Amino acid sequence: MAEETNSSSESGNLAQALSRLNDALDSLEKQADKALESSGTVHSADEEVQRMAEDRAKLASELDSAKSHSKKLKETNSEVSKRLVGAMEMVRGVLDQSR
Repeated sequence: MAEETNSSSESGNLAQALSRLNDALDSLEKQADKALESSGTVHSADEEVQRMAEDRAKLASELDSAKSHSKKLKETNSEVSKRLVGAMEMVRGVLDQSR
């Protein structure tokens, strides 16, 4: 009878140990899944940051080009304005002479 009690006790201990082992394996698998998901997220975030940096560089280049174009337009506008003032003065002068 003592052997039966010992055998039942060992069988219970074995079942508990297997249950704890299964729980530990489940927990390990969940943690591994989380680690893989987070590393994928980090990788995606790194790619996103790199893409944003490339976009920023492209936009900065386009902004520099637009500023340069704007400066040229202002210079041209100023030159045209000066020429128009000169032309208007000449027309006034001619009109004044003909009176």
